[in-house]
Amino acid sequence: MPTDSPAASGEAPLTLYLLHALGASAASFDRLTERLAGRVEVRGIDLPGFGSAASAPDSTLDQTVEHVIRHLTAHDRGPWMLGGHSMGGKIAALVAARVLRGDAPLSGLRGMVLMAPSPPRPEPMDEERRELMLSWVADGAIGERDAQTFLDQNTAEPLDAGAQSMALADLRRTSPTAWRAWLETGSRIDATAEVATLDLPVLVLAGEDDADLGAAAQPGLLASVYPRARFVPLADTGHLIPLERDTEAAEAISRFVDDEVRVGPVVPDDWAKLIAGDRVDDRVRGILNRRAIPDDRGYAPEVLDLAQLTLLREIADLVVPQDGSAIDLAGRVDAQLARGEGDGWRNADLPPDPEAYRAGLDTLAAVWPTDPADREAVLRAAIEGTTDADGPLDPARLKLWLEDVRNDLVRQWLAHPASMARVGYDGFATGGSPIRGYVELRLGRREDWEPAGVGGSITTGDAA
Repeated sequence: MPTDSPAASGEAPLTLYLLHALGASAASFDRLTERLAGRVEVRGIDLPGFGSAASAPDSTLDQTVEHVIRHLTAHDRGPWMLGGHSMGGKIAALVAARVLRGDAPLSGLRGMVLMAPSPPRPEPMDEERRELMLSWVADGAIGERDAQTFLDQNTAEPLDAGAQSMALADLRRTSPTAWRAWLETGSRIDATAEVATLDLPVLVLAGEDDADLGAAAQPGLLASVYPRARFVPLADTGHLIPLERDTEAAEAISRFVDDEVRVGPVVPDDWAKLIAGDRVDDRVRGILNRRAIPDDRGYAPEVLDLAQLTLLREIADLVVPQDGSAIDLAGRVDAQLARGEGDGWRNADLPPDPEAYRAGLDTLAAVWPTDPADREAVLRAAIEGTTDADGPLDPARLKLWLEDVRNDLVRQWLAHPASMARVGYDGFATGGSPIRGYVELRLGRREDWEPAGVGGSITTGDAA
């Protein structure tokens, strides 16, 4: 596992907030915290009815989701991930859905880590086992014998002494009300409509010896919810992954972070706080949060073929040069074409956008150099209408098409909230309730709510 810290490598610190399983607590992630130190800061959250929050009176699914959102809004985060183990997986899905819709006052979510997660749909569970587990709290807190039975049922091999002692203590102090609330209601709720599809990087760890939520079951339970999920099976592992396989889990999380989460630019903290704040409409916040999600390195084009997408990426590198934290502008344009979106008009001499893109890229491909040093001259000739390319578009129409291409690529770059921060555009923060604008809108004038890098002097107060 890499040992260089994010700070040493110039990367933004990354926090992983984890939600525990039924009968567990944030302490169940202590070993992961140690294993990932220097790579990812792990913070467990005790859910109502469990751990340090065992006496909390409200433990319904909705109240638990609100509890997590309140916890997250109270912490300075920077870029962050959300994760969950078993019961915590369903709760994490509901929180992430609110973040990506903009309903929660949060920004900066970049991915998810799930361990044997309960799905948004009703959790598959043997009804006899459910009734047995409910009987354990019929007369109060779970007894030691029943707690041991629970551990035996959910592990492939006996836990070591430290993990065993901690897990038993967590089970014994679990609120009977919270235990019943999950088994009777929370696990049975169908939240698929509310969660819908969460298009972001997701790691799913599951044990091969877990009966209901194991490696064999998870793709069927989650593939439609998380189209970018990476499913990782763990051999000789039951349900209690953080206690059974902390080393393997930490290694998988570290690889996942490097491959899929630390991709693309990070929105600066002051801008993320502005997006999360009450000056931004929920719908706008959701749009910006979704735009900030790291691009899929394995993106499969929907309108273009792979060769055309590769060429469009090379054109994008010339039109909008970026540093190492690059946005996949070409992939985002292909997705835009697939959705049928655009700027609302096209030149009458060009075919519809999808057809024009395919034709234009095929025309340029005939003369496109393999040497990157020669590409700028070829693109410039096509832009100026002097190309000798012979293909579906003649030089005049190729020139017209490249006007649209440059517009699309630049618009995709500017649409990313990290780019807005880079150019100092905060015009999205003029909503909320009541609607607020600028007191004085002129060059070099910064208002007290604006990020420090915008404009010059400060004027105080909000426009009515």
